[in-house]
Amino acid sequence: MTVLLLWGLLALFVLYPLLSLLGRVATDGGRLSLGSALAILADPHQLRAFGNSLLLAMLVGLAGTALGFLFALTASRAGLGRGWLGVLDAVTLLPLISPPFTTAIAMIFSFGPRGLITYQLLGIKGVSVYGLTTTFFSETVTYFPIAYLTLRPVLAAIDANVEDMALSLGASRAQVFRTVTVPLAIPGLANAFLLLFAASLADFATPLILAGNAFPVLPTQAYLQITGLFDLRGGAVLSFALLVPAFGVYLLQRYWVSRRYYVTVSGKAGARTAVKTVAPWLRPVLVGACLAVAAVIAYFYALLLYASAVVALGANHAWTWRHYHVIFTEGARAIRDTLIIAGLSMPLGGAYGVLVGYLVARKRFPGRAAMEVVSMLNYALPGTIVGIAYLIAFNDPPIALTGGALIIVACYVFRYSPTGIRATVAQLQQIDPSLEEASLGLGASSATTFYRVTLPLVVPAFFAGLGVVFIRSMTAISATIFLVSINWTLITVRILENMTELSLGPAAAFSVLVVAIVYVVIALIGRVLRTFSAPGSASLGSVLGG
Repeated sequence: MTVLLLWGLLALFVLYPLLSLLGRVATDGGRLSLGSALAILADPHQLRAFGNSLLLAMLVGLAGTALGFLFALTASRAGLGRGWLGVLDAVTLLPLISPPFTTAIAMIFSFGPRGLITYQLLGIKGVSVYGLTTTFFSETVTYFPIAYLTLRPVLAAIDANVEDMALSLGASRAQVFRTVTVPLAIPGLANAFLLLFAASLADFATPLILAGNAFPVLPTQAYLQITGLFDLRGGAVLSFALLVPAFGVYLLQRYWVSRRYYVTVSGKAGARTAVKTVAPWLRPVLVGACLAVAAVIAYFYALLLYASAVVALGANHAWTWRHYHVIFTEGARAIRDTLIIAGLSMPLGGAYGVLVGYLVARKRFPGRAAMEVVSMLNYALPGTIVGIAYLIAFNDPPIALTGGALIIVACYVFRYSPTGIRATVAQLQQIDPSLEEASLGLGASSATTFYRVTLPLVVPAFFAGLGVVFIRSMTAISATIFLVSINWTLITVRILENMTELSLGPAAAFSVLVVAIVYVVIALIGRVLRTFSAPGSASLGSVLGG
């Protein structure tokens, strides 16, 4: 019964929207035809946007992976103390728990026509902040923490004994790094690049703020096609085109990684030697480079806080609480709606993640593997595609949900709960099934065994799922920008509206409020997670990177 109910929900909120999107792309006037879809894609302006999207995603993927590798190498190889590691983690988590275009706002405050650096400090007038360079820089700073959180455990898992053996055979530190460390980290590097490439490819808010008319990208074109021209089919075609490069990079990543053997954790116990591949003189260099990047991130968020507390950054620096008064009066409804939707999504997403994870990991039933794949689909697809698919599927009868809160909650639950599913599966793989078998053998039903035995053991995964769904519900925009209405709106949408209306002070105040709320909730969930976690369990920060 539970399996049938879950399949019904997956069919309604995962398969049905994607099939509706595919049907809108592949049909014209009720007949199967790809002619008009190909005509939209063949438009020179859209081809240029497609090329720009690939260029931007490629640059962000390469630069973000390199930056994440630098941070991961420093954290795992430079012998930092817990205090320094805490500083690195705290600063790199900031972009992950704030709206994705927060750094774009800070870029305008710093390098815009009245920017703090360009105008106030250097006295440069008439400077333009819009284009590829600033968009690339902003997205790299925003998304490189994903690469850091992906690569850090990979580098930490590489046995230092292997590197030590190469050193003892006469290889230099540079040779060991080039021929041992980097090759063993290739799966992590490939995954980090794929995650950053997909994140940049789907991001439309940062290009909407910073790219300008001179550098159009496909997600913004799809958004403008729907909101500006009211052309749902055109938006669907453009968003569907994003799947092609994302899937192509995924296949390349699988091919590249599958060519060699990368196992470094064999389960054979043995004494581990100290890491010697990083020369003593190089450690302060690595730490200095990371601190320089961390200082840039800290500067961006400090500037955001300052901009929210002065009349107009760059013109009038008198202290004021006016922007906060605006967001708590005119923006009160967006704050209330966001908290209600995040508050509803969090327990539903957490429960759904644990339930699906438990069924996939512990039960045997027809379609189990298919359920695991389908439950991950919305998570793997770019948010723009998921948002447009929901809009097409639920905009008209028989299932008209647009305009209400249910469609936004459903979008969050089925897009971000897979993190909780994976955490539950990983947790259950560490628990001996004989515990549940003993309960069943003593006469308890499956429901009682799940409630009394399994659920207490997977509580950490449940809270990890809660945290991720809440954070994404507070900060996401790429999918839900198409689903908000006059009845229900979100803080991230109000920030974007303020940016387009050049109301930069309220936009900064909203961003500071989101970061503060998310930090408080993360601290509370982290405290609960530490209470229930077994030694060695994944932290909330590492879960965010996935």
